[in-house]
Amino acid sequence: MASHSRTQVFLVCALLALSLCKPSYGSGIVIYWGQNGNEGTLTETCASGLYKIVNIAFLNTFGAGQTPGYDLAGHCGSSWKSCTFLSSEISECQARGIKVLISLGGGIGSYRLTSVEDARNVADYIWNNFLGGQSTSRPFGAAVLDGVDFDIEGGSNLYWDDLARFLSAYSSQGRKVYLGAAPQCPIPDYYLDKAIRTGLFDYVWTQFYNNPPCQFSNGNANNLISSWNNWISLLTSLNSNTQLFLGLPAATDAAYSGGFIPAGELISLCPTFMPSSRYGGIMLWSRFTDRRDGYSRQIKSSCVTEPATLSAEKLISYVI
Repeated sequence: MASHSRTQVFLVCALLALSLCKPSYGSGIVIYWGQNGNEGTLTETCASGLYKIVNIAFLNTFGAGQTPGYDLAGHCGSSWKSCTFLSSEISECQARGIKVLISLGGGIGSYRLTSVEDARNVADYIWNNFLGGQSTSRPFGAAVLDGVDFDIEGGSNLYWDDLARFLSAYSSQGRKVYLGAAPQCPIPDYYLDKAIRTGLFDYVWTQFYNNPPCQFSNGNANNLISSWNNWISLLTSLNSNTQLFLGLPAATDAAYSGGFIPAGELISLCPTFMPSSRYGGIMLWSRFTDRRDGYSRQIKSSCVTEPATLSAEKLISYVI
């Protein structure tokens, strides 16, 4: 009996030590949803069990005194009340433990920040209309999103760091505002470098595609691995807890100039990326092609890890 008790104590201590050596959050798959009416509903996306975070894309008109606007192609119109049905779907996703972020920017739209005060006004708008604030014209209804993704690919490269600071400051009001960024893989990213260097971002899902110098090409992963290591070094230098995700297209036709990695080859590459304590998982563009081709289903078991603390709890329960 005493021997069995000592064994339990030893195993518990060992597992706790293991949990301290590995990231307790595990890793997962991030998906962009909202840009194709044939990708299925948000509820279906979250019910698939494939994703850890869903970015609703895009809030693509804002700043410089413009009336904010969004584009959720094929899902709802651009009027303020046509997307309020998403409130219940967002809540369903969150009930499954999935974070839902509003994505700013994208490749098409009219957005820019013209001053620190402009950044503050945009942050206030996002807080009141998508996060924990109050507004009579919330585009997605009463649901409170978990945070904001910066997918900035146009306009000015100024004041995005100020926007990040203002949004992050809202976390002091009792609910964490998660920040994600989707820079291009060359360092420094033209638009988001200063913002990322604030160290305020919880997630960086770098786009390792449409950029030949730092993407997988013709079966060769050397440029990709080199760029990944550079991003790890950058984030480590910031002394932050930022997680890095491998941003990839979910199909060959999801990227206009390459970077797609066949599932079998990505599975063989994932052990190269996963040992890093900053490894957050895989970001995929986008839900439409992933749903069509089943890419995430093929890679998930090999490229996603369960939270270490949860695994320890399970193992401890088996011993006890």
